Amino acid sequence: MTHNVLHIDSSARIEGSVSRDLSASIVAHLGGTVIRRDLTNALPQITADWVGANFTSADQRDALQRDTLALSDELVQEVEAADIIVIGAPIYNFSVPASLKAWIDLIARAGRTFRYTEKGPEGLLGGKRAIIAVASGGTEVGGDADFASKYLTFVLNFIGITDIEIIAADQVMVHGETAVEQAKAKIEHLAA
Repeated sequence: MTHNVLHIDSSARIEGSVSRDLSASIVAHLGGTVIRRDLTNALPQITADWVGANFTSADQRDALQRDTLALSDELVQEVEAADIIVIGAPIYNFSVPASLKAWIDLIARAGRTFRYTEKGPEGLLGGKRAIIAVASGGTEVGGDADFASKYLTFVLNFIGITDIEIIAADQVMVHGETAVEQAKAKIEHLAA
């Protein structure tokens, strides 16, 4: 059975990026049909106009509001079409790159990827798998200073994606190539 993979990279570095190398290895290991979203060319930040359009009922939006949400709609459709989402995420200053935060802001949409119920928020994108390739220079993934992998896990859960695996090459400036080799070994054991 073939699957659809959404491959997202958020490192500002094109060459020499550990998270890009790991995410590419994961995608190659999984196979399938791949949609590529490279966040090197920054996505726009949400604005008051975007918020207004987002909170206007879809059937009530005017042409300008539909245009304002067009990119967000495209990004959401990419996530909806994916069976597996692979995210390359370096840790920048203990968190995710601004480009990845912008992507999250554009796909986390009330009524579209999650909804509010009497019991609290409910994610609408269940049945998907996410694999996050995390790289850091000095931050221990899962440690107290790691706000990146914890945040990504929380956000993905929030929109309904609960099958999440983290492949980490952390503390590369401390452990060097050993950290990268350990991450690559984990990739070899991923189920396709």
